Amino acid sequence: MFHDNNSGKSFIIGLLAGGALGALIALLFAPKSGKELRANLKQKGEEYLDEAEQYISEAREKAKELINEGKKKSERIIAEAKSKSQELIKDAERIISEAKEKTSEVISSAKEKIETESGRISSAFKAGVEAYKESKSQS
Repeated sequence: MFHDNNSGKSFIIGLLAGGALGALIALLFAPKSGKELRANLKQKGEEYLDEAEQYISEAREKAKELINEGKKKSERIIAEAKSKSQELIKDAERIISEAKEKTSEVISSAKEKIETESGRISSAFKAGVEAYKESKSQS
């Protein structure tokens, strides 16, 4: 897009310069008096100046439009990025919360198993001590 704009700008500048040069040559070779020639040169110069001012004005307007369009696009991209980052943060918080719950469940389950096994081992140890005492007293 930028390249096309430069091509158009170069074409317009070339057209204006070529037109001015052609008009100057035509005026110089036309059979007119010096007063008429100067008046024609002045008129043509004013016409080309007006055209150049109009071209510059149009170029400024186009530049303003492009700048505004760029600002709007960048604002939209920033808003989308903020929205997506907020979604990612919410997803991460949800995953962390779920992981904490699962970890808590696993720890609780492991704790219950340890307490159960600890009770069984304690009972087995007591039974072993009692059996030892019994066998000792019988001997």
